[in-house]
Amino acid sequence: MGYKIGIIIDEERMKLLKGTELEGKVKDLFGGALKMLDVEVTEEQAKKLSQLFPRVRIDSRGYVEETPIVFRRELFKAVLSKGTGKDAIDEILQSEKINEIVKLARTEDEYLPPP
Repeated sequence: MGYKIGIIIDEERMKLLKGTELEGKVKDLFGGALKMLDVEVTEEQAKKLSQLFPRVRIDSRGYVEETPIVFRRELFKAVLSKGTGKDAIDEILQSEKINEIVKLARTEDEYLPPP
């Protein structure tokens, strides 16, 4: 079974997507008040994310949630170069940056209150 990560698209990110094939993949939420881009996640990738980031969970819709902010920022950058397929997640998980992302994600817990 495949999963997804939803990336919220703000105005700045939308400017980066304008004119690309990714622009057509943006979905409207709440009547267009928010925009979101789905990124495919394999079961193996979801397991790896849950090992790296203890708060990660999969909701009833099949979305991987509670990923750290720093991870989502890097994911958006990877989506710009690799698209919304599983290659975007692989680019992050297999990069040298993953250790730095995990380290920065731990500091988020110090600043963000629990949900």
